[in-house]
Parts: sequence; structure tokens; C-alpha cells
Amino acid sequence: MVMHARSGGNLEVMGLMLGKVDGETMIIMDSFALPVEGTETRVNAQAAAYEYMAAYIENAKQVGRLENAIGWYHSHPGYGCWLSGIDVSTQMLNQQFQEPFVAVVIDPTRTISAGKVNLGAFRTYPKGYKPPDEGPSEYQTIPLNKIEDFGVHCKQYYALEVSYFKSSLDRKLLELLWNKYWVNTLSSSSLLTQPQSSVRDKLTTCQKQLASPRKKCCQ
Repeated sequence: MVMHARSGGNLEVMGLMLGKVDGETMIIMDSFALPVEGTETRVNAQAAAYEYMAAYIENAKQVGRLENAIGWYHSHPGYGCWLSGIDVSTQMLNQQFQEPFVAVVIDPTRTISAGKVNLGAFRTYPKGYKPPDEGPSEYQTIPLNKIEDFGVHCKQYYALEVSYFKSSLDRKLLELLWNKYWVNTLSSSSLLTQPQSSVRDKLTTCQKQLASPRKKCCQ
């Protein structure tokens, strides 16, 4: 999901998640991207996306993947993990007709700069419900042009606790991805003050030197 979000650049992307429910825990087992029209502020699912969604789930069952659709995800490039007014309406509709269902938001920009996944999982309150006053939530910066949308709808949903697990295959894939992309990750780190192109060139040179066979020394 993070790589899909990252591939969208400054445009929002959207996908569906497959999984199961165990007690009060929603377990996400898999996900897939949806062919949607994305802008810098929203994603719009058209009829083709819903047809693709239905076909994907049906084909997955035919190859032994019996998980059901359990949620949707989309990206907020650079402006944090929360639900906009459109997101709230979408999630309310999903919870009305596809319960149980969860909404996940990923910020690929902050994920890269911070070096850890910036992700939030949310569910909406029933329409008309007024949540009790709560203490201050986890601090996050919201761009000025998003503050109004955030503030108007922030009491219509609540965040879920998120934890991660991985299989031995997942672990191996993550290792392969890290080996492939570690240069780009380091060179884009906000902790580095040198010009990005200079850092990337130096890291690329180091990587090539490490990958080349060592020469034997002889007298």
C-alpha cells in the first residue's frame, strides 16, 4: 500500500483491502490498487473501478484467497493521516452497506521523510452521534489549506490502534526491497543537509564499490 501511495507522487491514489475479523480485531491480509482518477486533493472512483473491484475479488476466491473486502485505503501526500469530508461520507456509506469496514490513510511523503510508515486507520461514528469530549489526540501538522476541512469533520470519526505483522515471505520481500531501494531512501532523508544530488551520487558510488569483487593485494 505504501509503495502504491508513493507511486502516485502528489496525486491521491486508492485501493481496496482484503482480510478477516477476529473478535474485535480487523486483520488486513492483502490489498490491491484500484483504477481511479486521482487529483492532489481527492480520488474519484468511477464505474470501471467498481467493476474491477468485483472481478478482482471473484478471481481471488478462485485461486484460494477467501478473504473478504474489509476496507479501503487512499493517500494524503504531504498532509497527514485523517479523513476529509468526502472521506467521511465514503466511509459512512461503506459501513452502512459493507460492515465491518475500515478506512486507512497513508501519507507517502511523510513516510519517506520520517523513515517509518505514516498511516492511520479510522471508522466513522453513526450519523447524529456526538462523541464525548476526549483529551488531546496525537499531534500532527495540517496544512493551512486543509485546516477547515479537518476541523469540521474531525468529530465524525475515530482512530483505531494499528499494529503490524509479517510472514517469513513478507520478511524476505522487505529485505529484497530494502537492498534495492536503500540508496534512494538514504539520499532522500531529511536528516541529510547536503544537496540531494550530491548525496545520491556518493551513495551510488559506494554501492557500486561494495558490489564489485575485491582486488587481492600482493607484494
